[in-house]
Amino acid sequence: MLKTENIIDEDIYVLNKIGAGGELGWKYTKQQDKHVLAMNSSLLITNHLLGQSKLTYKDFTPIATLATEWNVVIVSKDSKINSAKSLMEKLKETPHAYKIGVSPRLGNDDQISFVLASKQAGIQPEELDFFVYENSGQVVEALLKNQIDVATMTLSEAKKYYDLNQVKLLVISSDERLKELPEIPTWAEEGIGIVFKHWRGIMGPPNMSKDEIEFWDRTFAKMVETEEWKQTLEKYMWEDFYMNSRETSQFLDEENRKYEKLMGLY
Repeated sequence: MLKTENIIDEDIYVLNKIGAGGELGWKYTKQQDKHVLAMNSSLLITNHLLGQSKLTYKDFTPIATLATEWNVVIVSKDSKINSAKSLMEKLKETPHAYKIGVSPRLGNDDQISFVLASKQAGIQPEELDFFVYENSGQVVEALLKNQIDVATMTLSEAKKYYDLNQVKLLVISSDERLKELPEIPTWAEEGIGIVFKHWRGIMGPPNMSKDEIEFWDRTFAKMVETEEWKQTLEKYMWEDFYMNSRETSQFLDEENRKYEKLMGLY
């Protein structure tokens, strides 16, 4: 997008460092120079708080926060589970009744949103059976093979399977129904008062200069005003949440404090 919109002239190369819940890509980025950026999310914070990583958000240069999206709970299209309310009622009665799939690690927003909902439903989250997969594709594959019963993931990850009529979306973590998916109820409508957003952003290696940071501030500020970016938000049903480097730094501090409290659920 930066290239196609003529915001920058240099070629852009995408390097996928897959594995360890983002850890491999973040370790790689930390060792690079100013020309390498990485996507990030709250997983960078929770991995450290849960003792799964030595890396913290302070090991990197915050560049931008770009968008937020919602979490959903899904089941296979043939599942007898037809609502989030009945799901929670069954789990309250029998916590081990269902196997719940999540990726790429415990403690990410997908799982946290489900844990928060279960707590409000009177369920002890530590009694639930979570099964961890490398990515959402593997989660859905396990769901369709009846290896798990339920899954929690972001809407953009679940949407393609919903469009193919392979899964049912039971509930979404938004504050109101989405105009694009008016048939999907919110947690509040299912009797559980939670609203939960998952954010995505950009960071760079440590010790970037002021000039380098200002370059990326200008670059991403231009990008989020383009029609192509607005179409991307619409395509994936993301919400614009742009913040520059300084604002993102403050935001990450706030998020770290928030997740420190949330980790008390584990």
